[in-house]
Amino acid sequence: MTGPDGTTNGADRTDRTASALPAAPTVRVETPGDDGVALVTIDRPERHNALDLETAAALAATWRAIRRDDTIRAVVLTGAGRRAFCTGIDRSVSVPQPASPYAIDDPLLTIGPKANDLWKPVIAAVGGMACGGAFYLLGECEFLIAAESATFFDPHTTYGMVSAYEAIGMAQRMPFGEVARMALMGTAERLSAARAHETGLVSEVVPDGEAVAAALRAAAVIAGYPTAAVQGTVRAVWSAREAARAQALAAAPQLIALGNAAPELQARLFAARTRDHRVR
Repeated sequence: MTGPDGTTNGADRTDRTASALPAAPTVRVETPGDDGVALVTIDRPERHNALDLETAAALAATWRAIRRDDTIRAVVLTGAGRRAFCTGIDRSVSVPQPASPYAIDDPLLTIGPKANDLWKPVIAAVGGMACGGAFYLLGECEFLIAAESATFFDPHTTYGMVSAYEAIGMAQRMPFGEVARMALMGTAERLSAARAHETGLVSEVVPDGEAVAAALRAAAVIAGYPTAAVQGTVRAVWSAREAARAQALAAAPQLIALGNAAPELQARLFAARTRDHRVR
């Protein structure tokens, strides 16, 4: 069948969102034929696959459902259309915050597979832009495959916001200087797929339109191995970095609460944004 980026993925998949898996108009789940691989697609291309509250909740519900579906042994995550994998939280979403600097309400904290105790391998197929809150998802995937035109950037500082959870997630995948530069340069720079590959963020770069098919092929190989061994390996790899990650995440709410500009200023900075940027 034809994948979300317009390519043929080479597998016979069916949309089973009406049965065992949760139904949501903005998260599509195509479940396996015989290969044990599910394809999860964020389906808001008209909004660059930005996440509203419904989509965030649907992602969390999807991971929990996949966790209990033994026919699914590996997952590919992607975004619909060619313009973006995901651009983080939808700017139209209002999330009131507590007054205390020691607490923060973040609807994206539970959108990733690991946040929902899913230890089946998840491969991200990235096409177009991946920025901001997309890193909550990418930071919890086993590895990334990117189309040649994919770009990565973190707009937080440009709009007066602290990049905490996003930068912490990327710090587990990229050299310190690359994470710091991406987080601090904001919208002025975008990391190309080629540079992302050089830094280790991306494991493979493929021609445009082929990222989903490449990810599905890799996932099918992994899904063909004994499940307990695969999930044990996923847990082992993640355990190597969990202590540092947990310690860093614990400080994130205070850093965000203390460092974020007032919502009114954030809105003005966002409204005044320009399209100018450098790709490196």
